[in-house]
Amino acid sequence: MSPFAHLLHSLRMRFGIRQSELAALIEYDQTYISALEVGLKGPPPADFVDRIIAALNLPETEQVEMRTAVAASQRKLVIDRDTPQEVYWMLAALRERLPHLHPAQIRMIREIVDFPETLGQRKPAAIARLKRRKNEEGEM
Repeated sequence: MSPFAHLLHSLRMRFGIRQSELAALIEYDQTYISALEVGLKGPPPADFVDRIIAALNLPETEQVEMRTAVAASQRKLVIDRDTPQEVYWMLAALRERLPHLHPAQIRMIREIVDFPETLGQRKPAAIARLKRRKNEEGEM
């Protein structure tokens, strides 16, 4: 189930409304809402999201959560034409194995993908020492 499908279903349950009631509120067909919740349809257009936000009077935090869930629920990946060949091979292998990945493998892949964000935040101690030593040597 996509993040958006899960969120939409959860919101509907929390508000205690049926698919048909939500459909009437936002002027969309009930079958479309059903298809979204079971994952037959990809993420909805911005108009759909805007209508749900208005109809349910969602606070700012839930609006952001909904838009983030829509973005995370994209099924297609578009990569730049200048992307290195290694990335294509990595994506091909991932696409092939994706249905069979263990939850632990998924967690590990996510940690690896998030790892570079922390790389630039602090310098490894050895590099900092070398730079400091080089500066001290220059002053002598």
